Parts: sequence; C-alpha cells; structure tokens
Amino acid sequence: MKTNAVRLLDELKIPNELRSYEIEPDDLSAEGVAEKIGLPPDQVFKTLVVRGDRNGVCLAVVPGDAELNLKALAKLSGDRKIEMTPLKDVQPLTGYIRGGVTALAGKREYPVYLDETAILFDIISVSAGVRGTQVLLKPDDYIALTKATLGEISQPKHASLP
Repeated sequence: MKTNAVRLLDELKIPNELRSYEIEPDDLSAEGVAEKIGLPPDQVFKTLVVRGDRNGVCLAVVPGDAELNLKALAKLSGDRKIEMTPLKDVQPLTGYIRGGVTALAGKREYPVYLDETAILFDIISVSAGVRGTQVLLKPDDYIALTKATLGEISQPKHASLP
C-alpha cells in the first residue's frame, strides 16, 4: 500500500522496505507490531503526539519496548512541561489515526524528537502512516527527512503491579 509517507520516500529515492501485518484493534502496541514484522521491539519505533507548554505540539519517537520520559523531552524541547495529546486530538493534528501516526508526510510538520537509541541500528521501523504497515529505513535517512533532534527521551516501561 502506497501511503503519503511511502510516496515521499520513493519520490526522494530513499531506500525503504514495507512490512505489512495483521491488525488487531485490541493490541496496537509496538511490541505486538514488532513480533508480527519479525524485529526486536527496541528497533520498532512508535510516534507519540505530545504538547509542550511553551512550544506546542511535537512528535516524540521512542522504541517500542520503552515509554516516553516526559521530563527529558521537556528539557530537550525547551518546554517546562510536556503532556500527551488526548487521543481525540491526534487525528485532527496529524491526519493519522492511533497506530498509524508517523512523522513522515503528515498533515503539518511538527518538531520531531527521536530517541538516541535509533542510531544504534542499521535499520529502524516506523509506521508507514496506516495501521498494518511499517516502513523500514536507515536512521540517518529518517533523521534527515524529519529534521529530528536526537536525545535520551525514553525510559524502561514501568513494571505492572501485581
């Protein structure tokens, strides 16, 4: 499936590979996606829509097996405080639905903050702009295309209480 994100990559002749997977509406987790496309969860990056108190909306891109460190992102972005954007606002802001958000070819360009672990891999996976399709590309290409700022913005997921 050619999404706007994939069209953009092709237009710019950026090497990429698409991997499709079966969508389970009850499980849109990055870990679930990673398993379905045959990559480790730390190589599959999820794109989160957040809002800072000073600089407004931005996109945080973190490994699938981690969660966003809001304080670290606030410091990196120059905000005092960052909050997750309510789910109802994600599509109007980005043009994408939950599970299909990407920093590539969105409705508007927002600042992108990418967890620094992305550069540890030859290839990373991000949403192609729809649920059920991931695009694999080189971290350097992703950084150049999205003008991403690298930083330590993720932390291990909190263990669930018994």
